[in-house]
Amino acid sequence: MQGEIRILPLRGIGEVQPGDDLVAILATAIDAAGGLEQGDILVVTQKIVSKAEGRLVDPSTIEPSPFAQEIARTAKKDARYQEVVLRESKRIVKMANGVLITETRHGLVCANSGVDESNVDGGRRLALLPLDPDASAAALREGLARRYDYAPAVIITDTFGRPWREGQVNVAIGVAGMLPLHDFAGVADPYGYTMQATLIAVADELAAAAELVMGKIDRVPAAIIRGYHYLPSQTATARQLIRDPRFDLFR
Repeated sequence: MQGEIRILPLRGIGEVQPGDDLVAILATAIDAAGGLEQGDILVVTQKIVSKAEGRLVDPSTIEPSPFAQEIARTAKKDARYQEVVLRESKRIVKMANGVLITETRHGLVCANSGVDESNVDGGRRLALLPLDPDASAAALREGLARRYDYAPAVIITDTFGRPWREGQVNVAIGVAGMLPLHDFAGVADPYGYTMQATLIAVADELAAAAELVMGKIDRVPAAIIRGYHYLPSQTATARQLIRDPRFDLFR
């Protein structure tokens, strides 16, 4: 049974640059917030992970293809930006009304391949998704384990839109140390009904909850979730959250 859950913003992280030791940066912020406790979950935005890993592109170096130029005219966006989006995609899922929905090489279905032009040097550089967000989460967890007596679970987040719903929410694109899904199939509810297909995306729910203290313009790119009793795992990844295309009605 879950009890009280606390979400602690990690402040003072500042601007992360390519090659920075992100573990050291996060550890400094964690210590300033009172340190880690057993069972903590560290939530980190994709942006600072991508910056530290050097996943940045200068759009002035990009030569847009004719297709990117055509998309740009329809979407009223920079053709070089659209070219980067295309390069980061495995395929285009939907293109309409100036919106480009793609499937990334990770298997994520999202707008513009997750290429971010906000809060990156005033738009002079584009931030790409980490090459392997699960590996990035595992590396952060292992690095923090060397500094503390125990390793937190780690969730790397990005902001996605949702079918059928207005607005965007943070979701988990990288996970280490915990199961991202909690399967209640076969469990009896308080009324005695045996649940058949109740699969809760707890990593996504935690990512969305953490965003409430991280915000979009507050420059708080990480947070600690404390008190949530997650199911530990040494092998689980965020890829488990990606629905099999055979059962995905939106592909």
